[in-house]
Amino acid sequence: MSRFGNAFSPIGDSRRIGTHDERFTPASLGEPLRALLAHQEVLQPVTAPLEVDPAATAPPEATLEGLGTQIQGRSLGQIAWMRLRRDKVAMTGGAVVILLIAGALFAPLIVGLLGHPPNEFNQELIDPDTQVPIGRWGGISRDFLFGIEPVNGRDLFSRTLYGAQISLLIATLATVLSVVIGTVAGVIAGYVGGWVDTLISRLMDIFLAFPLLVFALALAGVIPNEAFGLKGDQLRIAVIVFIIGFFNWPYIGRIIRGQTLSLREREFIDAARSLGARQHHILFKELLPNLLAPILVYATLLIPSNILFEAALSYLGVGVQPPRATWGGMLSDATQWYQVDPEFMLPPGLAIFVTVLAFNLFGDGLRDALDPRTR
Repeated sequence: MSRFGNAFSPIGDSRRIGTHDERFTPASLGEPLRALLAHQEVLQPVTAPLEVDPAATAPPEATLEGLGTQIQGRSLGQIAWMRLRRDKVAMTGGAVVILLIAGALFAPLIVGLLGHPPNEFNQELIDPDTQVPIGRWGGISRDFLFGIEPVNGRDLFSRTLYGAQISLLIATLATVLSVVIGTVAGVIAGYVGGWVDTLISRLMDIFLAFPLLVFALALAGVIPNEAFGLKGDQLRIAVIVFIIGFFNWPYIGRIIRGQTLSLREREFIDAARSLGARQHHILFKELLPNLLAPILVYATLLIPSNILFEAALSYLGVGVQPPRATWGGMLSDATQWYQVDPEFMLPPGLAIFVTVLAFNLFGDGLRDALDPRTR
C-alpha cells in the first residue's frame, strides 16, 4: 500500500509537478503516470478561467458599427404602427377617414369659402318648365362644385358636407354604445362563466334574432316632438343612436366573450389570482388591456355598418327630418329625379360609398397590424 501511495501522490499535487517541484521530476515517474501528467498539463489551460479586461466590454449604449444609431426596443404599439404604415391601402383609407371627419367638423368654414348655405334656395338657376338645374351636369359650376338640387336649387356640396355631420355623429355614438355594452357583457360572460355565461349568451341570441330594421321603423315613426328634455332633431338623433347601438351590441359581445374565455386560462391571469388580486383588478387591469386590439378593430368595422343603417332609415323617411341634410334623405329625394337629373344621385351616393369603403379598408389594415396571424 505504501508503494501505491508513493506512486500516486504526485497526482494529488499536480500543480507542483507542473511547476517542476524539486522533490519530483517526470523522470522519476512511471510511463503511465508520465502520460497522465502530460494529458493533464494539456487540459489545464483550457479549464483555466478567462480574464476579461473591463475596459474592453461594450457599454450599454453601444451602437451597430456603421449605423450610428442607438439600438432601442419597440413596444407593441410601435410594432403595430410600423406594420400599419407598410399597408398603403389601409393608410389611404385612414387618410380619407381623417379628411371626412375634418370636413364634417369644419363644414361651416368650408361652406363659407367654397359654397352656399345648405338651405338657401337658388330658384333663378332652375328651369321653370322642367324644374331641373339650368346647364349641364346638374348645374355644376365654379360656384356650385357638386351642382344644385332640382326645384329649389340648394347647393349639393354644402348639403353633402352637412350630411356627413349627421351620418358620422350617429354612427360614432351608436358604435360607442354598442362597444361599451358588448364589452361589459362579453367580459362578464367569458370570465364568470356558469349560469351567468348561459344567461348572457341566450340574451345575445334573442337580440340577434330581433328584426332590428322593422323595430327601428316602428319606433322611429312614432317619436313625439318632445321627450326626455329633448325635442326636434336632437330627440330623433338620440332615439336613432339608441336603436342602432343598443340592438347591435351582441355582435361585439360574442367576440369579446370568446377572447375572454381564451385569456382567462393564460398564465398571467393565474399569477394575478395567486398573488391575491381581486376580481375587479383582474377584469380592468389584466383582461381589458389585452382586449383593446379586437375592440378597436371591430369598432372601425362597425362604424360603416351604422352609417349604412342610418342612411337606410333616412331613405325610408324615419331618420332625421328635412330640412336637415342627410345622405339617406338626399338619396330618397334623388330617386324622383333620376330619369331627368341623374347627377342628383352622385354626391350623396358617392359620399356613402367612399366613407364605407375607407372605414372598411382602414379597419382591415388595423386588424392585420394588431394581429398578423389574421393575414
